[in-house]
Amino acid sequence: MNDDFESRVRDALANPENQGELADADAVGTVGSPECGDMMRMWLKFSEKDGKRVIDRASFQAFGCQTAIAVATMATRMLKGRTAEEAANLSAEDLGGELGPLPPMKIHCGQLVEGALRNALGGTPAATDGPPNATAPTLAADIRDQAATGGKLRVVPIDE
Repeated sequence: MNDDFESRVRDALANPENQGELADADAVGTVGSPECGDMMRMWLKFSEKDGKRVIDRASFQAFGCQTAIAVATMATRMLKGRTAEEAANLSAEDLGGELGPLPPMKIHCGQLVEGALRNALGGTPAATDGPPNATAPTLAADIRDQAATGGKLRVVPIDE
């Protein structure tokens, strides 16, 4: 990866935005696989502006690499004020915003964010292993629930 890209990712991680559950969200999307470790959940809250229903707030939780978190931060910033249709037309590349083009080995990070967004908007991304608009309040709770139901996932608590 080039130093410029890495610097932009570090900057995004130093000032993360919109992380965590959005309690009064109108839509929730989850994508990924707890078995491979990359998972993302995105919450969207809509409001009326100039007679249009637009995204007022977006937030996320991620289990994944730093680049996925940086892309999600950029995406949640850029979604504000967009209609659902406008948001649905954004590509994984668009959602990276100021990060610029993702290196080939990090393209999946943008696709993870795009998948969570599309799932929240009612679409079904190809990589979705969870139910659309998942009902578990947090991504960690969803993973814990899957482990408790006898799935292949094993959660091992770390004692400090």
